[in-house]
Amino acid sequence: MAEKRDYYEVLGVAKDASDADIKSAFRKKAKTCHPDLHPGDAAKEAEFKELNEAYEVLSDADKRAKYDQFGHAAFDPTMGGGGGNPFTGAEDFGFGDIFSTIFGGGFGGSSATRNGPVAGDDVHANLTLTFEEAAFGCEKEIVVPREEICETCGGTGAKPGTKPQRCATCGGTGQVRQQSQSILGSFVTTRPCSACRGTGQVITEPCATCRGAGRVRQHKRLTVRVPAGINDGQTLSKRGEGEAGYKGGPRGNLYITITVRPHSQFERRGADLLLSMNIPYTVAVLGGEIVVPTLEKEIKYTIPAGTQNGTTFRLKEQGVQRLQANGKGDLLVTVNVEIPKRISDKERSLLEQLAQLQGVATVQKRKKGLFK
Repeated sequence: MAEKRDYYEVLGVAKDASDADIKSAFRKKAKTCHPDLHPGDAAKEAEFKELNEAYEVLSDADKRAKYDQFGHAAFDPTMGGGGGNPFTGAEDFGFGDIFSTIFGGGFGGSSATRNGPVAGDDVHANLTLTFEEAAFGCEKEIVVPREEICETCGGTGAKPGTKPQRCATCGGTGQVRQQSQSILGSFVTTRPCSACRGTGQVITEPCATCRGAGRVRQHKRLTVRVPAGINDGQTLSKRGEGEAGYKGGPRGNLYITITVRPHSQFERRGADLLLSMNIPYTVAVLGGEIVVPTLEKEIKYTIPAGTQNGTTFRLKEQGVQRLQANGKGDLLVTVNVEIPKRISDKERSLLEQLAQLQGVATVQKRKKGLFK
C-alpha cells in the first residue's frame, strides 16, 4: 500500500499555517478536484479524498496536535495511537459535509450549518377588492403579522450587555459527527447539534423581550398599490416585506392573493366585460337606440332592425384596462328580446292586424261569460 503523503504537503501549507491559511488552501484546491466538477474521473476523486482527509485533521485543533506529535500513526488503530482512523473507506466521510461547510452548500451538501445568514420566511396574505377597484386600480392598506428583529437585543437573543456563547458540544459548528462500525466498514453520520439546535451558539442569559428567539411577532401596516386590471385569484408580490432574516439574512417576500367581489351587472372574461340586456321586441324588429351601462358612464347604442334574441354586440374599448399593458378590453352586450306578458287592447288590436297581414292565425280574445 502506498505511503500516505504529509497532510501539510497535501494542502500545500507550512506546518505553522494558521486556521485561515488551511481553510483558504482547502478552498482553492477543492475547486480543482471536486468530484461534482469532474464526474467519472477516478484520479480527481482520489485526490479529493486525500484533500478531505488532510483538511479533516488539520482543521481540528485536537487532531492537528496529535498529528504534529505522532504523524499518521496518531489515527492508525494498529499503531496504538488511540485516536481511531476516521478514514478507513470512502464511505467514512461525505464530500457534501465538508464542502458545504466551506462553500456554503454550493455543491449540494446535505448538512450545511445554520451559522451564516439565513433569509426570512415569505408571508402570504389575502386582499378582497370590489369589482371597480380591481378594474381601475387602487391603493389599499393591509395589516400583516410577521416576525421582526427584536429591538431590545438587536436579534442576538441575548440579554443586553451579554452575547451568545460558542457551543461547547459542537465547537460552534452546529453539527456533531458520530462514527459507527458495521460489516460494510466505518460510517460517519452528521446531525444538527441538540445542545444549540444547530446554531453553533448557546444563550446563557436570554433577552427578556424575545425570550432568546431574537425576533418578536408584530403586526405591520403596509400600503399596497393594486394595478388596474388585476383579476380574481392573481397574486401581487412585495419584495423584502416578509419576515426578518436570521443573523443578517435578507427579509422574505410578501405575497398577496386577490379576491374580487362579483358585480351586480357585469361579468369579466380577461379584459372584456360581459353584459346581458333586455330590449323591447319592437326595438328588435324595427331597430332603435338603447342606453348601455358601462363601468364609467352610460352610452347610447343603435340596435339594427331584425335583431334576433341572443345576439351579441361588441362595444370597443369599453372593458377593463389590460393588466400591465396599453388599452382596454371590450364590452360584449348580449340582448334578450323581451316579450311582454300583458298588453293593452290597442296593442292587441295592432298585433292582430299585423298577424292578418302575415297570414298568421292567432288565438282570439275570449268573450266574458255569464258568471264573469
